[in-house]
Amino acid sequence: MRAAISPRSSRRHGTHTARTPESTLSSDGPAAARALSVALASHNGARYLEEQLRSILDQTVLPREIVLADDDSRDGTVDLARAVVGDTLPLRILEHRPALGVRENFSRAIAHTEGDLIALCDQDDRWHPTRVERALDYYAARPGTELLFTNARMVDTAGMPLGYTLFDALEFGAEERALIQSGRGAEAFLRRNLATGATVTLRRTLFDRAAPIPDPWIHDEWLAVIAAARGSVSFLDEPLIDYRQHDSNQIGMRKPGLRVKIDRVLEPRGDRNRTLARRTDLLVEALARPELEVPADILARARGKQRMERFRAELPTTRIRRLLPVLGEARRGDYARFTSQGRLEILRDLLQPA
Repeated sequence: MRAAISPRSSRRHGTHTARTPESTLSSDGPAAARALSVALASHNGARYLEEQLRSILDQTVLPREIVLADDDSRDGTVDLARAVVGDTLPLRILEHRPALGVRENFSRAIAHTEGDLIALCDQDDRWHPTRVERALDYYAARPGTELLFTNARMVDTAGMPLGYTLFDALEFGAEERALIQSGRGAEAFLRRNLATGATVTLRRTLFDRAAPIPDPWIHDEWLAVIAAARGSVSFLDEPLIDYRQHDSNQIGMRKPGLRVKIDRVLEPRGDRNRTLARRTDLLVEALARPELEVPADILARARGKQRMERFRAELPTTRIRRLLPVLGEARRGDYARFTSQGRLEILRDLLQPA
């Protein structure tokens, strides 16, 4: 059965007593813990879900609730969740048949939370014990933050460390870090997404402003770029989860080698550029909404990105006919300003087969 998205005021509130060690809490104390909900999306997640749930139940500060949105699981995922959580925390379950897909499933989970802060959660990862505590402390100290993303330790199927972090895999560099830290995160996020949903905690007010999340965007990247445009995105260079990599990841992240980068340049273009243009059109339309209160210079920058992506979508299919327009665009500097990999994107537009 599909669960309808309803306002928080119409939903039943659950209560619990959270563990709140006084030495580790902000001045908000136990009330702060009750402000954070967990939005967990699942799909045939029984293999890893128990480990993930137990890592949530082992937090130094417990969240107020878990909202589990299940996308047509047929492996006992929902029954497992009920058995593991028991009466330790309020557990609200939304069962979707047929499956809605990652974006809509997460949107439903977020919409049904009751906390002022929402920690996003994948079914197959493992939280470090202080994830909730660190998020609460960060938001208490920085009330202007609307979305916080963190680093993660990359692990294999068995949960063993792979020897690198999520930020390593993303090649999250000094320039992008400085932009975010100086309140200019939009310049980085208009190039590419840097916030992996499994590490994200956001304010409920951000979701209410940014919803609905349009196709073909994914929930985490949409919420992050909206927050960045509002100057309210932050990061912690601290691994607060183990991010599991395996063949069935719906959305994963592996450290890219040179061969991977070359393959990306040479893979057929297909609908990629048209999809990027469509995504940017939807973003500009959203950022222009008065209720988002996006500064005029950021909206102008987003429109520059829109022009760039429309240009790329209309490039000729024949490589030789792309040469002059692509080189001309490169001289303008918009590849550096607006694309995810700058010079590599120039090569991609020059060399990719249509």
